[in-house]
Amino acid sequence: MTRPDGDAMFANRRTAALSAAGALALAGCGAAPVSRERAPAIDRAAAVTAGTQAAVSDGTQAAVVRGWGPVVAGDEFNYAGPPDPAKWKVFTGPGHAGKGIRSPNALVVGGGVLTVSGDAAGTTGGMSARFAQQRYGRWEARMKIGQRDLQYHPVLILWPNNNISSTCAEIDYAEGSADTAQIKFFLHYACGGPNFQTTAARTIDTTQWHNYALEWTPAGIEGYVDGSLWFVDTNPAHQPTVGMHQTVQLDWFPNGTPTKPSQMQVDWIRVYK
Repeated sequence: MTRPDGDAMFANRRTAALSAAGALALAGCGAAPVSRERAPAIDRAAAVTAGTQAAVSDGTQAAVVRGWGPVVAGDEFNYAGPPDPAKWKVFTGPGHAGKGIRSPNALVVGGGVLTVSGDAAGTTGGMSARFAQQRYGRWEARMKIGQRDLQYHPVLILWPNNNISSTCAEIDYAEGSADTAQIKFFLHYACGGPNFQTTAARTIDTTQWHNYALEWTPAGIEGYVDGSLWFVDTNPAHQPTVGMHQTVQLDWFPNGTPTKPSQMQVDWIRVYK
């Protein structure tokens, strides 16, 4: 998964896999240059009308269950058009591991949700938040992946501000994979070696609306699904040492078979103190 935080830099995401015990896995990371190649157009109107209505309710939220207080930043996606440029920087350039293209045309807000689309050629989208670029805090997002091609992986991430982290810090607090019945959490705390991340997985129907949340305090990092705790890491050595910010991405993992157009939807993203 590429990690643009501006057009000057993209960082390839480490490929992560759970071990049989669901503990630690091995992977590596690299970097890819920015591409100025023009991306194929995606039908933005179709993205709005094709099953992208907002959830009927907000569901069970960690913020409510845990008493996080008022929202201090975020996006309710209650407008129409491209993502609000005052809140988001849209990615352009090559996709994950240099496969496919990140296109601004792949993101559209309408029907009460953000829709990120991926086409048959691997043209897809992502964006990073200009708000809440901070160390410590609480983030929660309501996401629905939908019936997608399994070569497309949706992910909600906290990524280092300015792409700078000596420990390759990365918090993937909701990541889909080739299994639509499973969601994963990855806390990256080192750039490589046998122990570079903590992981968790939960069986859940990701094609339905769910709330995914992250609480990051000096005491550690916790992850929640629909208000239920499912990830904990309190090791001080695993804490990011820099400020982080939200990204939303639909990443393409081509396997040589034809790819079907796919989408992910986000109803809202909310940040708490």
